[in-house]
Amino acid sequence: MVLRGVTVGLLLFCWLAHRGAHGRRREHGCHSTGVTNCQDCLASGPLCAWCAEKSFIGPAQHTWERCGLAQALLERGCPRSAIEDPRGSSVFLRDRPVTSHVREPKQRSHQITQLQPQQVLLHLRPGEPQNFEVKFKRVEDYPIDLYYLMDLSFSMEDDLVNVKKLGIDLMDEMRNITEDFRIGFGAFVDKTVMPYISTTEHMLQNPCKRKEPCAKAFGFHHVLGLTRNGSLFEELVGGQRISGNMDLPEGGLDALMQATVCEEQIGWRNVTRLLVFSTDGGFHFAGDGKLGGIVLPNDGKCHLENNVYTMSERQDYPSLAHMAEKLKEKNIQTIFAVTEDVVHLYEGLKEIFPKTAVGTLSSDSHNILQLIVDAYNALTSEVIMDHSELLQGYQVEYNTSCKGHVVQTGEEGRRCSNISIGDEVTFQVSVTAPPCGIAPEPSRLLIRPQGFGEEVEVQLRPLCQCRCQEHRVEDSPQCSGGRGALECGACRCKEGWVGASCECDAGVSAGEGAVALCRRDNSSEVCSGRGDCVCGECVCHRPRRNPEHTYYGKFCQCDNFHCDQYQGRLCGGRGRCDCGVCQCSLGFGGSACECPLSTATCLAPDGLLCSGRGHCVCGACVCVDARFQGPVCEVCLSCPDVCTLHRECVLCGASARDRVEERCRGECGPLNVTLVSEPGRLPQEQRELGSRRCRERDARGCWVHFSHQAERGNISAHIHIALHRECPPGPNVVLVTAVASGSVVLLGLALLLIWKLLTTVHDRREFARFQRELGRARWDRGENPIYKSAVTTILNPKYKAQ
Repeated sequence: MVLRGVTVGLLLFCWLAHRGAHGRRREHGCHSTGVTNCQDCLASGPLCAWCAEKSFIGPAQHTWERCGLAQALLERGCPRSAIEDPRGSSVFLRDRPVTSHVREPKQRSHQITQLQPQQVLLHLRPGEPQNFEVKFKRVEDYPIDLYYLMDLSFSMEDDLVNVKKLGIDLMDEMRNITEDFRIGFGAFVDKTVMPYISTTEHMLQNPCKRKEPCAKAFGFHHVLGLTRNGSLFEELVGGQRISGNMDLPEGGLDALMQATVCEEQIGWRNVTRLLVFSTDGGFHFAGDGKLGGIVLPNDGKCHLENNVYTMSERQDYPSLAHMAEKLKEKNIQTIFAVTEDVVHLYEGLKEIFPKTAVGTLSSDSHNILQLIVDAYNALTSEVIMDHSELLQGYQVEYNTSCKGHVVQTGEEGRRCSNISIGDEVTFQVSVTAPPCGIAPEPSRLLIRPQGFGEEVEVQLRPLCQCRCQEHRVEDSPQCSGGRGALECGACRCKEGWVGASCECDAGVSAGEGAVALCRRDNSSEVCSGRGDCVCGECVCHRPRRNPEHTYYGKFCQCDNFHCDQYQGRLCGGRGRCDCGVCQCSLGFGGSACECPLSTATCLAPDGLLCSGRGHCVCGACVCVDARFQGPVCEVCLSCPDVCTLHRECVLCGASARDRVEERCRGECGPLNVTLVSEPGRLPQEQRELGSRRCRERDARGCWVHFSHQAERGNISAHIHIALHRECPPGPNVVLVTAVASGSVVLLGLALLLIWKLLTTVHDRREFARFQRELGRARWDRGENPIYKSAVTTILNPKYKAQ
């Protein structure tokens, strides 16, 4: 017996260490009033551990305080040797390696191994995944059983000729794949009742409606069990005759069900199982039997007597889901060789049936051999991991890196495609057990690749027991002189006694007088709903999620975690919570210790508190004037800036040459004004010190540069003005005049050219119209209608010339 999973163990150890570092903040539900012993503690969570040390808790504490994260128990003083925290493991009971070379033809087939390991024992901590590897390798010369199931209705007559020659040819072709190949044959038509076939006497005898008689209609006939004798296949299949029915769909699902479940009669081995289904028609399914008065559902069992299906006239057709379930159970891969007009129908079955291929059959089935070989290669080039039906609560997940590609998880983690002979694929299998008591123990799981005979037997053993339970001491003196049993460091009291040491009479403890002592101010709640009344005193519960949270007080009315929070932290992280009130650290105040008592954060760069425009409240400035804002009330968006404020004084002072004139005193007021010659001589701008450089435009459009230096306590104190102004250059009169004149001339010429062009086009159009009208003119050369001849001719009607 070999112990595997070292890598998984290391990863689990690191994960537990990480979780343990957070154990003081979260207990993951280990603390609960329902936890009274070690077994209940293990069942409460996959990370919960139990301290079996007798002196770990005092007599006034609850038993469930022994349950928590292992790291938290260690920090609370529990010896490591006393901690019950069983972890899962993987033990490989049978681990024969996969075959690594091509085998000799004479070697026995059962020695070929494609799946590793073969048997695994998993010790599972409920809720904690346990991982192990399953290797699959597609090996050359793996045994194959192939059963050929053929539609023998009248429309398949020309196909039967080619199928009769299939045996030896298929045996020769499959020897390129494996030396251990067996083939069998079965045939089907439909149920032998109306309206599927005609039940008149002559139609029963000859359903093909022709002089040469054909076989009577039948449901399913097993002709030849699986054999290595290709000549026998041709001989028996050669003796088959075509039959006939009335409707287009056939009874193929009846035959498919029997060929699947009749393992003994067919001769299926636990190897690669292929079932070739050949037809040119559709199929009847569950419910269609009612047309013939058949209402009994298909039971999915074998009903062959003398190789003939006996329940054809009594049981309905199987449903597609039922058929898919049986194919999966018997691990059979199906190849549908069908004609082109029904390919779409059988393509839909690929979504329902496991490991299914569909090939287009020629009109006379001459391509059946190549179709079978191609379908087999397609099916075996993909491996899909599957498992037996899970017991309640268990979960199985797969992931794989298929031929070096990105790791696939979920449903895609179960499959790997384009596998050639010799390729090895590794699947990571994760099994998670449900909480104790949900699924029976021990239990078993079978994992196998679809369509292959091998499987991995996984024995499941949930870890729901503590080792310390084996050392239970009945009637222990530590439990108040024998009032209970000492188990895993805690007393399990006999009936009628309660308390950590079974020190209290349950009847007295539950009496109204004792309970009244645990009620605060005649409240209906005992111990404020946060504890238990034990012998007239409140024993407070411990909150489940965090071991640092506690209830305390005579009536458990206080706690250390229901206080105001600031920035998501209790008491802002600057104090402790005491019975709902924050006790702040030195230098902080407020209901959540959110306020620093120092005013340093409210000082402006000039040293004034809130720039002299507000008050410092809780470390932040509250501006008196609503126009001002900013951290220290230094910003006024609606106020004129210092440059605009002193514009008139600057423009007046800039007009002087040597000193500020008396007329500027009104605009400048108390400002200290200094004149400099060039803008470069102005003081540098330092806004953090209140120094700023500005410029303003005068009436002539020239820029006047100056600087403003604010002194502490004064908004505007000292102004330096540069006498040199930056005036924009005037316009180039000659250039402007030349451009304007040129533009007028060019515009006139353009208009003249356009007028000339328009008149020319108009004249040419008029001349062309004149010529067209002249060509259409015609002069009338006939007689003048107003002309009267001077001669009158009169004819004598009686006169007849001689």
